[in-house]
Amino acid sequence: MTENPIVGTNEAILRIAKDVWWLLLIRGVIAIAFGIVALVWPDVTVKALIVVVGIFWIVDGIISAVRAIEARKVVTSWVWWLAGALVSVIAGVVLFVWPDLTALAFAYLMGFWAILVGILEIIGAFQVMANGGQWIGTMVAGALALIFGLILVIWPGSGITGLMWLVGIFALAFGVLFIVGAFQVRAAARRAGVA
Repeated sequence: MTENPIVGTNEAILRIAKDVWWLLLIRGVIAIAFGIVALVWPDVTVKALIVVVGIFWIVDGIISAVRAIEARKVVTSWVWWLAGALVSVIAGVVLFVWPDLTALAFAYLMGFWAILVGILEIIGAFQVMANGGQWIGTMVAGALALIFGLILVIWPGSGITGLMWLVGIFALAFGVLFIVGAFQVRAAARRAGVA
């Protein structure tokens, strides 16, 4: 009798999830903290925003890279997660190399970052879905990032305060999705008896 490869894949994914669910939690908490800062101080200067976003992108990219590397033995979507992590780290480094970007250039950079990350998250979600894994949270996060990026690229000149509000709301939604996802992954691993 042959073993169902999807069941084997799901169990392996849950074993990995048991070990890395807290990375999703940390990513969500950082995103929420960033969102709150963006909403509480929307009048922040472009330079301060560049520093904060640069740090966020680099930290988020590193956390995503760890998640991708941990999952590489079990899921094929790890490549897309790693690509998204590299996009975040590279974008963060760009902000530190050119800290004197104008608000308009910064809005475009953030928009293109969100579009790339959104597309990579959506592709990764489709691969997880094809393997029978839990994909909805990743798909929603990818779609939110894609919509956020398109808004920034289509209407980049909405002003720094408007940009901060948009960034803050996006970060809060993204953070909540990751926190919910972290606990769902942990609960699924417990139900499967691997946690």
